[in-house]
Amino acid sequence: MAQEFAKALKLNTKRRDGYLESDEAVITWCVGHLVTMSYPEEYDPALKKWTLQTLPFIPEEFKYEVIPGVAKQFQTVSSILNREDVDTIYVCTDSGREGEYIYRLVEQEAHVTGKKRRRVWIDSQTEEEILRGIREAKDLSEYDNLSASAYLRAKEDYLMGINFSRLLTLKYGNSISDYLHKKYAVISVGRVMTCVLGMVVRREREIREFVKTPFYRVVSTVDAQGHSFEGEWRAVRGSRYFESFDLYKENGFKEKKKAEELIAYLTEEQPVQCVIESVEKKKEKKNPPLLYNLAELQNDCSKRFKISPDETLRIIQELYEKKLVTYPRTDARVLSTAVAKEISRNLNGLSKYPMAAPYLKDILGFGSHKGLAKTRYVNDKQITDHYAIIPTGQGLGALNSLQSVSHKVYDLIVRRFLSIFYPPAVYQKVAIVSKIRGESFFSSFKVLAEEGYLKVAGIPQGRKQAQGSSQDPRTPEPGEEGTQETGAEKDSGESADQNLDTALFEVIKTLKKGTVLPVKSLEIKEGETSPPKRYNSGSIILAMENAGQLIEDEELRAQIKGSGIGTSATRAEILKKLIHIQYLALNKKTQIITPTLQGEMVYDVVDHSIRPLLNPELTASWEKGLTYVAEGSITPDEYMKKLDDFITRRTVGVKGMNNQYQLRACYDRAAGFYKKAGSGRKGEK
Repeated sequence: MAQEFAKALKLNTKRRDGYLESDEAVITWCVGHLVTMSYPEEYDPALKKWTLQTLPFIPEEFKYEVIPGVAKQFQTVSSILNREDVDTIYVCTDSGREGEYIYRLVEQEAHVTGKKRRRVWIDSQTEEEILRGIREAKDLSEYDNLSASAYLRAKEDYLMGINFSRLLTLKYGNSISDYLHKKYAVISVGRVMTCVLGMVVRREREIREFVKTPFYRVVSTVDAQGHSFEGEWRAVRGSRYFESFDLYKENGFKEKKKAEELIAYLTEEQPVQCVIESVEKKKEKKNPPLLYNLAELQNDCSKRFKISPDETLRIIQELYEKKLVTYPRTDARVLSTAVAKEISRNLNGLSKYPMAAPYLKDILGFGSHKGLAKTRYVNDKQITDHYAIIPTGQGLGALNSLQSVSHKVYDLIVRRFLSIFYPPAVYQKVAIVSKIRGESFFSSFKVLAEEGYLKVAGIPQGRKQAQGSSQDPRTPEPGEEGTQETGAEKDSGESADQNLDTALFEVIKTLKKGTVLPVKSLEIKEGETSPPKRYNSGSIILAMENAGQLIEDEELRAQIKGSGIGTSATRAEILKKLIHIQYLALNKKTQIITPTLQGEMVYDVVDHSIRPLLNPELTASWEKGLTYVAEGSITPDEYMKKLDDFITRRTVGVKGMNNQYQLRACYDRAAGFYKKAGSGRKGEK
């Protein structure tokens, strides 16, 4: 990265140990974090030993120290920042809260004074963007609120981790280690981490407790000029079964014999015929989806390529460093007005990318890129630090050096980007209601009439057969196959759109009210409700981002709208840690995530001691508070007072608890679903 800045500024630099230097400038770098918060024993050696008497630990002044493994680079950076011949510092760490924190800690520990400090905020590493960032660099003080938010986030994670991990380990660690036949057990607690554990364990227990409900649908097969289509019976108004207690929702029966009774009634008169009651024809437009943010991309990569979120982030970071895409750690799915005005650069650059070339001819013909700023894909209000992930149109020479999966991820980003310049996909829909002896049967048909953006994004798998398309199927959109269903909802629904060939669809379109058609058969189709699906590594990242939606309280949900748990920069790492400490298990082939027995036991401990830590409400509200600090709506002192109070109250509360016996019963319940400790889940494939 330092080389890219030197190149953009056309500096004739010489490489030194840990920095680049020319006659005009010095460029140095951090290697991640160089400074960290000190452990409690640095405040008092006695605090190295974990005891309940020393909790809560909340220092008035926090201590920091240089990380030993990078001490050499810190000394290099520190000495350069304090050089007499350096009068202006351009801060070019990652443009976000974490990047801000990295630099501020270095400046703090290096005791830098008397320098002009300018903040470079960029969205990609292209030469134009680097030069723009330097040209438009603001005084570092304008980012003081963001810096305060970053410090508070770190203090929050530190205080919750230190206090609650020590507290729960001292209180319940022995009960877990004894149960699992381990020497010791440390209960790791984190502001975000514990909440994610809660989401996975709750989902697993929902699946276990789910009772399948069988139901029986009656389906007609109708002959239409030599072609067949199906109709699904529903007990609508006018039906002899309308609002009957025998029904499972309106489209099925609880008992098979009731379905048999209905068929017997319908077939009393021979031959069995149906009369077309209504035919409704309409067109349905489907707009291109919004652009990728990190969570959406991690979710798609998990589903399509079976790679973990941290691997996806590693790949996108590589693409970013090679100038191929814009900044990866973003929550936004739209572009800024400023970027929209310059979007021709991105498109022109992509003309050299073979996959994109034919689509760019279409886009040029549409001329849609000229009016991009007026579309839903551009919204300055929905952007905090960075806009959505898009291809820069540069760095294409680096593609040959990429691994196959990295190339696929880049291709995914390009397709999503090009899609927004295409018109909507248009479906032709026909809904038919037919009647047999006064009972209503419903049929629904859907055919892709105009590909629109699906030409570049790929036709959904369910539509491919009807279209005879050879294109790769795209990732399902929300509401299509592949999304996380929460239970029996999928069984409640409307009649599924039937896939059909063009010839049948043409026949369907000719049908009119009053048309009489022969019924070839009436059949019972047995089904059953389905439990919720387990999270995979991608869907849990999305769930973290959208945690606010899980909150039942309407007022609170509105308050924290747009604030998930964790950040785009940290979610993958949190998931990775939960797997590393063996609270969660990841199936690498399927990317399915399940809890371990130890993870469930920790969940039960937290549930019986500091329950709010498991809930998205608490975590999301803390995250919203940090946003308020960054915006200047509340002061750091106000936030810190709230944090101190929470930790103190909860610590005192847990100290007074005596619920170990109660927890033993919880452990026994969870253990019944596992083989011997550490050997995996019963029935796991």
